[in-house]
Amino acid sequence: MRNLQNDPLLLTPGPLTTSESVKKAMVRDWGSRDLEFIAMTKRVRLGVEEIAGVADGSHVCVLLQGSGTFAVEAAITSLIPRDGRVLVLVNGAYGHRIGRVCDYHGREYFSMETDENVPPNVSELAAFLASNADITHVVAVHCETTSGILNPIAEIAKVVRDHECHLIIDAMSSFGALTLSVQDVPCLAIVASSNKCLEGTPGIGFVVAEREALQKAKGNANSLALDIHAQWVGFEINGQWRFTPPTQVLAALDQAISEHKKEGGVGARGRRYAANCQVLIEGMRRLGFKTYLSDNLQAPIIVTFHRPRDRNFAFDEFYGRLKDKGFAIYPGKLTKTDSFRIGCIGHLFEDDMKAAVEAVRDVLTEMEISL
Repeated sequence: MRNLQNDPLLLTPGPLTTSESVKKAMVRDWGSRDLEFIAMTKRVRLGVEEIAGVADGSHVCVLLQGSGTFAVEAAITSLIPRDGRVLVLVNGAYGHRIGRVCDYHGREYFSMETDENVPPNVSELAAFLASNADITHVVAVHCETTSGILNPIAEIAKVVRDHECHLIIDAMSSFGALTLSVQDVPCLAIVASSNKCLEGTPGIGFVVAEREALQKAKGNANSLALDIHAQWVGFEINGQWRFTPPTQVLAALDQAISEHKKEGGVGARGRRYAANCQVLIEGMRRLGFKTYLSDNLQAPIIVTFHRPRDRNFAFDEFYGRLKDKGFAIYPGKLTKTDSFRIGCIGHLFEDDMKAAVEAVRDVLTEMEISL
């Protein structure tokens, strides 16, 4: 068991607990024009493409400085023409954020919204697209970490393709752990970041986009820094980033991708997270907590629990006592239900989750909370 006081575990949707070797990868300084760093950039791009199932050059990875939201905004504003019409599938905060991006950049959009514990209805999506033939793009979240729900992205992709639209997938919290291949799930782009299921550190987002779409994207973006067409052209010409890259973050991601492959790739990482999730849910239920989602909708990424109704329960105190024991959890983000969230991802294992449940049990005793 790790020394939790000196190395607290981040049971959150990101940033996440990273391995010692990923941390150590950041201790070196890099020149952004050095051939060695340029080679690292290429290696990371190819590694991301391999995880995304790119086998025939149909898609290409474009790295971008910034958080995942930077990459989502870059994908929307670069790949969707200014006269495009967008349908956003919403069942949580990140779907709403996609709508805000469209608002900021003048992309006309419609929302198809369901409750936070209800996945998008594929039949309703098909009917909407059939009656709105001018929709050009659909944007959907794969795993919506507002609740932890897993949306039926393969079914969504098929409907979007059948109606000759283009799909952009926000796979921020699923990429690297849940199967998502561009060969099997037709899409214009997959968007994710360095600090989620790849277990790198925050600071790099990326878009795995259709090569043909990138070629046609010139002039779409109304942002200099978020223009992924221009970023891609720069990589293609000389392998360099247009602006100062987060060098240490890239080195950490390079190491993280190597460890991802060594672990066994997407399948193995997903199985580890699923085991973490099962230990967490079973343990918390034994303590009397109730999960927000039904098991068939729960992704093994982050779990939302209803807050206890005991009058002694105060989330800030609960959080602080758990943090003192070496575990950082997350507040709830639901709009209609008082809740909190505990993540299953990062460099965590079953023993870590068992220790987290034991810590929750001890805190309940300390706070004199009865479930």
